[in-house]
Amino acid sequence: MTQSVLATDDFGKVVYDLNFDSYVKIFTNPLYYETLVRTFIYAIIVAIVCVLLSLPLAYFIAFKVTKNKSFYYTLIVLPFWMSYIVRAYAWKIILGEQGILNASLLNTGIIDKPLRFVLYSDFSVILCLIYIFLPFVCIPIYTSFEQISKSLLEASKDLGANSWVTFRKVIFPLILPGVISGGTLALVLTLGDFLAASLLGGPNTLFISSIVQNLFGTSNDKPLGSAVGAVLLILVFIVLELSSRYEKKHETQ
Repeated sequence: MTQSVLATDDFGKVVYDLNFDSYVKIFTNPLYYETLVRTFIYAIIVAIVCVLLSLPLAYFIAFKVTKNKSFYYTLIVLPFWMSYIVRAYAWKIILGEQGILNASLLNTGIIDKPLRFVLYSDFSVILCLIYIFLPFVCIPIYTSFEQISKSLLEASKDLGANSWVTFRKVIFPLILPGVISGGTLALVLTLGDFLAASLLGGPNTLFISSIVQNLFGTSNDKPLGSAVGAVLLILVFIVLELSSRYEKKHETQ
């Protein structure tokens, strides 16, 4: 962060003079603040979808599976056994013009020519991020489900509540800390991700972390890269603080 308040000369060398031009550039140049906003919106989308997918999956394992729960839990964490790059690159094979998805749709006659929009687009990046970060959300939600006493569910049933009312009035308030924890983790990880955008994103797909990478690499503008990283770090701290306060609030209720 120290470099963020410095400047560079005409040759890209850092000059040790106090200078806040990098921060001014972030909030005046649309490339930086629009990319930051867009990345944050994508991160929210990834977090929400991960939560929506994790809730029924974790509920099923916690309450419907009676045998071999460890097997289903292992299936959730199984993707961790493979490299992030391998998992991300697999989506290029699935979504490519000659990939598995297009081949299946062509063979079934659903389409008559390959879909080109599914790869190298915002859609493919978000899909990949949802797949990669889903276990990070599912595990804390599943843990929250497991901590619920079965006597509470029986009491709700005895009082005449149906399954939906029981979930809304009893179960969901109890698992809300896990939902907040998992959703926050997915949001923060998405904010800092750049590999998915690099591998699956198109020419117009740009994440704020990709800009940081370029500024430290190709552009060789370390003060500006440090300033963008500092703004991103502050944003993450704000998200974590709000999440922590909200989680503690519901734990004490």
